[in-house]
Amino acid sequence: MSPMAKSYLAANLGFMGSTILLFGLLMASLHTTSAQIGVCYGRNGNNLPPSREVVDMFNQYNIRRMRIYEPDPSTLEALRGSNIELMIGIHNDELRELAANQDKANSWVQNNVMNYRDVKFRYITVGNEVQPSDQSSAPFLVPAMEKIRNATFAAGLGNQIKITTSIGSGTLGDPSFPPSKGYFKPEYRPVIDPVIRFLVSNQAPLLVNIYPYFSYDTTPSISLEYALFEAQNPVVSDLPYQYNNLFDALVDTVYAAVENTGVLNKAAALDSGGSPRFIVSESGWPSGGHGHRLTSTDAGTSIENARAYNQNLINHVKGGRGTPRKPDVPIETYIFAMFDENNKPGDDVEKNFGLFYPNMQPKYQINFN
Repeated sequence: MSPMAKSYLAANLGFMGSTILLFGLLMASLHTTSAQIGVCYGRNGNNLPPSREVVDMFNQYNIRRMRIYEPDPSTLEALRGSNIELMIGIHNDELRELAANQDKANSWVQNNVMNYRDVKFRYITVGNEVQPSDQSSAPFLVPAMEKIRNATFAAGLGNQIKITTSIGSGTLGDPSFPPSKGYFKPEYRPVIDPVIRFLVSNQAPLLVNIYPYFSYDTTPSISLEYALFEAQNPVVSDLPYQYNNLFDALVDTVYAAVENTGVLNKAAALDSGGSPRFIVSESGWPSGGHGHRLTSTDAGTSIENARAYNQNLINHVKGGRGTPRKPDVPIETYIFAMFDENNKPGDDVEKNFGLFYPNMQPKYQINFN
């Protein structure tokens, strides 16, 4: 999660919390997907276990999907022959070169996908939370996606691997509350609109990174129960929709923002497809560190709260429930993260999202079934 996204959370969004970054963003591309849970395997630590042992842990805990942020050879080797489905990333600083050269894109797919034919690749994520102010990557995002798509089709994998990108809450305007009022900031539209058109035309999902914790941490009016999926009654009314958890409200805010671009209406007029489905590509809760709520009674960062959020999220997703706005569309979701990462930049909160300690011991009991 980027510092820019976090500052947006702190500064924007009212009662509901600006974290509308969610979490795997786009709606069903003419077909629905079964509710699945994956885990993000970040590697920003100097004390993490070998990749082979990490893959063994995924199997041990019945985690069937993995997100990695770059093509790490040791991880890809460890995944050979496994049934774990993989989301693999391309860094933002690679976009310019890939956009300019089809041969470079072909080589990337050959080296990182074709050379591992017995790995179950599911998505290639081209860039992560690309900012419009970053002129070294923003203008090249969709052209790079197109080149990678061309390379997968040339390799005979075009129908097997979907090409996509992820967005964060910093894309959303203020106020984006209630959820139906969600919209993207004007400066993001030159980036977001072409991405939506690409995804619709290729029937690929939009990835959204969604963190109710940061909305809770920066918005005093948000209750812990609402953020942890533990509210017994609706907390937010956005007729005809009612929300008893912040996660659904954030996802629906992004749905509304996509719809409010008008891009989908133009796509329908051109008969180029329906709304892309969303995938929440990151979501989690820190077990330690200090945010803006510093008192012991409401700091939010604890092992118990992390366990409650992540287990309730798993149950919510695996239950096959969509959001109030899209009740029949389950949302594939990836928990951030597998391990605490002691080299993760940012506040100490950022280093404490792991389900497991680096010694592979679980922080708390959690059931992926």
